[in-house]
Amino acid sequence: MTPPLRVVFAGTPEFAVPCLSACVQPDIEVVAVYTQPDRPAGRGRKLTPGPVKQAALERGYRVEQPENFRSAEARRILAELTPDLMVVVAYGLILSQKVLDIPRLGCWNVHASLLPRWRGAAPIQRAVLAGDTYSGICLMQMEKGLDTGPVIARSATPLATEETGGSLHDRLSVLGADLLRQQLSAVAQTRRKPASEAQSDDGVEYARKLDKAEAAIDWNRSALAIERQVRAFDPWPVAEADVAGERLRIWSALALPGLADAAPGTLLAAGREGIDIATADGIVRLREIQRAGGRRMAARDYLNARPDLKRPAA
Repeated sequence: MTPPLRVVFAGTPEFAVPCLSACVQPDIEVVAVYTQPDRPAGRGRKLTPGPVKQAALERGYRVEQPENFRSAEARRILAELTPDLMVVVAYGLILSQKVLDIPRLGCWNVHASLLPRWRGAAPIQRAVLAGDTYSGICLMQMEKGLDTGPVIARSATPLATEETGGSLHDRLSVLGADLLRQQLSAVAQTRRKPASEAQSDDGVEYARKLDKAEAAIDWNRSALAIERQVRAFDPWPVAEADVAGERLRIWSALALPGLADAAPGTLLAAGREGIDIATADGIVRLREIQRAGGRRMAARDYLNARPDLKRPAA
């Protein structure tokens, strides 16, 4: 009887949890789960395990949490697991060639973009921010470069009209798990590296890590760019703006047709449908906001507390 395929899984956030579940197959043995060390969280800053660690412990998997793989000891522990394959999903560490060479079949990465577009740390949010009409998942054979490895399989999905960073994250998480499940099943039968296709040198874009400073809305930008900014940064870091003398977090906004005969940042109208603000080339309607220390609410509920702002559209 052929022994099961020995898989090491490496991931940390919620995005990776469905992929861990995809490794649960009759011909596959998850010999260990690697994840980032526990981090302080909450008001008490108590050390808290990440979602992958919690899921791994629930399944009874061995969990390893090295700070990195720079030490020979960390690499020795991985090598002693004798993995056939390492599956990496939003792990949070860059793996050296010494690590990539340990599994017999190398390392796979589930990446949330249609490579070579959006290599890097924040492909989901960058796709929404750029106004991409499609995103997707690539299963890649890892190499030393940043998301440069050949692609084993890919699956595309259109972006919805009001797609947010959060909604796309959740859809791609499931799509990635489905793609991984299919490819793992095939490799568990063949025991060989699957065919892959080298990435094109054309169309490369880098999805740099999100910075909270990017959340600040500049009304001198276009209405559509501001709408995309709000959608891309939901649920983090959440767009922010000064509106009528108050700093607000903006959870939902819509670019409206037409031009604004007013300086960018001017409050044009405020009513049940939202708060209309002039931009460089048009109007943005704020539909859901959050006051400092408050809860997320519809703009009409905010206006109940700020009746001084109510004014009809021209």
